[in-house]
Parts: sequence; C-alpha cells; structure tokens
Amino acid sequence: MAYWLFKSEPDAFGIDDLAARPDKTEPWDGVRNYQARNFMRDEVKAGDLLFFYHSSCKDVGIAGVAEISRDAYPDASQFDPESKYYDPKSDRDNPRWFCVDVTFKEKFASVLPLATIKAMPEIEQLGVVKKGHRLSVMPVVPDEWDALYVKAKAPVNKSLR
Repeated sequence: MAYWLFKSEPDAFGIDDLAARPDKTEPWDGVRNYQARNFMRDEVKAGDLLFFYHSSCKDVGIAGVAEISRDAYPDASQFDPESKYYDPKSDRDNPRWFCVDVTFKEKFASVLPLATIKAMPEIEQLGVVKKGHRLSVMPVVPDEWDALYVKAKAPVNKSLR
C-alpha cells in the first residue's frame, strides 16, 4: 500500500462532497498536470490511502482520509466539449488524461492546518512543505503519513484558540 495527498478546492469539491456521494465514491477527474497524471496513472493503486487536502480556501490543510477504490482509467471529461476539462488534443485510442476513483473513509474533527504541517520537524519530504511545489497529487512517505495522521487525530485544545 502507498500513501498520497490529493488537493482539491473545497468550494469546487471538498471532503463533505465526497462523503455525500452515493457509495461515498467519486472519480478524481480533471487533473491536468503531467506529473500528477503520471502518479495517478502509473503508481496510485486501489487500496492506497490518501489525505484529502483542502487548498485555496480559508482553512488550508488536511481535512480527512479517502481510499483509492479503482485503479487509473481514462478521464471521460477530456472528451466532453461541454466540460471545463475538455482537451481537444486527447485521443480516445491514446488518452492523455486519467483519473482514479476515491472513497471517503473519515473526516477529521478539524482541518490539520498547513502552518502546523510546516512546523512539524518530522515532515521534510511532503510536497506541500516545499517551496513552489504545487502538484495536486503527491506521494506521502509512510513515516510522514503516520505523523500527520496522529497529529490530525489529536484532541483540539480549544482554549488555545
């Protein structure tokens, strides 16, 4: 099993949207970065776990966990002229873009903020702590997954807010 971080803007599709889907499952489509696509197409596998990361919002950070429930397959939105993810250069016989299905596992009591993640000395390899690293799909090494998960599940001390 591998671990991943998938970014999404919660006003477009957040963890609550995933939890509300039938079977709590949704295709993770619309990825239009080649490196992120390569991760999904070549390395992400059913059974892997991912942190669902909210970006470009008030509370940026890790919102919960999902599981990859289907290996990569061609992203249908690339062929749909009505889709904002339409790619007229993509060919059905040799698709350019892929997606995976993700299934909701849990939502954290509160988002684990990016500032907290950056302040954790044990988090060194995770892309979101590196300058200029903007991929929407990125690997998470097991030790860092464990540290982030424990931190996210820690009780919140509301008196410190």
